[in-house]
Amino acid sequence: MTDTQDINSPARPSGRRRSDRIVGASSAMKESVDQATRAARSSSPVLVSGATGSGRGHVARAIHAWSVRAASPLEVVSAAGTPEDEQQREIFGAADGGSGGALSRAAGGTLLIEEIDQLGSAARAALLQALRQPASARVLATATTGSEAAFVAAGFEVVSIARLADRSEDILPLAAHFLSEFSAEGGGEVVGFTSDARRWLVEETWEGNVRELSERIRQAVRLAGDGAISAEALMLGADGDDVPSFKEAKRAFETRYVEGLLRRCNGNISRAARLAKKDRKDFYDVIRRTGVDPAEFRP
Repeated sequence: MTDTQDINSPARPSGRRRSDRIVGASSAMKESVDQATRAARSSSPVLVSGATGSGRGHVARAIHAWSVRAASPLEVVSAAGTPEDEQQREIFGAADGGSGGALSRAAGGTLLIEEIDQLGSAARAALLQALRQPASARVLATATTGSEAAFVAAGFEVVSIARLADRSEDILPLAAHFLSEFSAEGGGEVVGFTSDARRWLVEETWEGNVRELSERIRQAVRLAGDGAISAEALMLGADGDDVPSFKEAKRAFETRYVEGLLRRCNGNISRAARLAKKDRKDFYDVIRRTGVDPAEFRP
């Protein structure tokens, strides 16, 4: 199993808890950590932008944990799917002064507004107006990539998080991190991933980014028990209707198996068939069924 790689270093502030750490190995993630480190040292509002599930909220919380406000409150509100009048009440409190909002509760600490790009126009204008005045709480926010311009104009620093598909070097370190975390939660022993599982992890597209990877491994740990995590357990670890049928899972296994053999044998079908302990004709039928082209693996 690939060891968890924690990209904090002595030059970077590290969180007080394991959950404050940012795991990764890619240059893209190291750049994001550098941006987050600089943001933690400042008092400016910060926007963490990226695709849904890429870890924006985790990075925003790390910025708070690394800052001088770490011992003070962190208040979190989400603008997603919330009516505009309710958004304003959550942030600023009731208009009649009956109850304070998250901004006042975060005094001395940090207010994190998740999905700030989904704030209604009035709520956004009120927030930007409030940020023009000296405030006792620092504002952090998350938003979808592409919505940064308006917030940069309002004085926000930006920390950008790349999609997991664009930083594949982070997949195995993250997988190892989640495996250790979820195994510890269940009281099990960390035994790692099979070679097929590691290959599947790297080759998967991860449309749901880090959030999807985390959930897949959580479910796979439950399926695997005390054994190593297999590719099949990862595929079956999807929620709801995303779980593949038995036929789909079998076909996926055959495809990976054939590709692995042909890669090892440089596309030589006869040699691959011998390793698979199958007749050459039968093995060729499997190749044809999977749609794999042996020529792709020849030097």
